[in-house]
Amino acid sequence: MAFINTKTKEVQVKLVFVGPGRGGKTTNLEHIFSRIRHRIESDMVSIKTQGDRTLFFDFLPFELGAIKGYNVKTQLYTVPGQVKYNATRKLVLKGVDGIVFVADSMVDRRENNISSLENLKENLAFYDIDIANIPLVFQYNKRDLATEGIPILDIETLEEDLNSQLKAPSFTASALKGENVIPTVKKAISITIVGIRDKLL
Repeated sequence: MAFINTKTKEVQVKLVFVGPGRGGKTTNLEHIFSRIRHRIESDMVSIKTQGDRTLFFDFLPFELGAIKGYNVKTQLYTVPGQVKYNATRKLVLKGVDGIVFVADSMVDRRENNISSLENLKENLAFYDIDIANIPLVFQYNKRDLATEGIPILDIETLEEDLNSQLKAPSFTASALKGENVIPTVKKAISITIVGIRDKLL
């Protein structure tokens, strides 16, 4: 739930990037950070394992302007996608306001996407959150691999596997090339803000 400080007139929104391991979550944040780093004073924190995978989170706050007289600050996180880091994923999801699910478009990662979404539902349920009731955007990442001859899933399959019931906004993307990264996060932030706007008196 967004932290609302009525004294300072500030709202802090927590947006978490989730998805299977090696799906492109950290690459998304690195691209966003490179685009807006001139506007923020803090650095992005990235803690990685020996295998160069995100172990805990990337933290990226930036200001969005004002809504109903409140300044909005967004904090972006990623969670580790590997199965063994579920406790960390659950911890980072505490207090989440919106989610970007970064799916891996490679054919051989299809089951990883599905199991990762199921895990997300379980972890949200731990905090009594129904995934259908939280702002959510899907990003179908790594679409650029098709030009390299690597088999990728078609959009219809990804939608059927992940989004047939939720009907959330979705984007095709290449986080590595920066394609549709900014539109993805902008959409996620906008629907998250709509979700909390009515709570501001």
